[in-house]
Amino acid sequence: MNISEAFGQVLRKYRTEAKLSQEQLALQCDLDRTYIGLLERAQRQPTITTIFIICDALKIKPHELIKEIESLT
Repeated sequence: MNISEAFGQVLRKYRTEAKLSQEQLALQCDLDRTYIGLLERAQRQPTITTIFIICDALKIKPHELIKEIESLT
């Protein structure tokens, strides 16, 4: 599994655990809903700033997200 695929899988996991739709997460992050979908499908890669914004909305630390992504690659 590549990094983009792992990121998408982990993002979806944390989003669903937070009981948020893609649209709800996007609104909290001031991002477009389609962008969240593209991230989850590994069709886009986020900037470090976007990672921090998403993690803040999901109430997780960025290093936790990165560690889980690393374990899948």
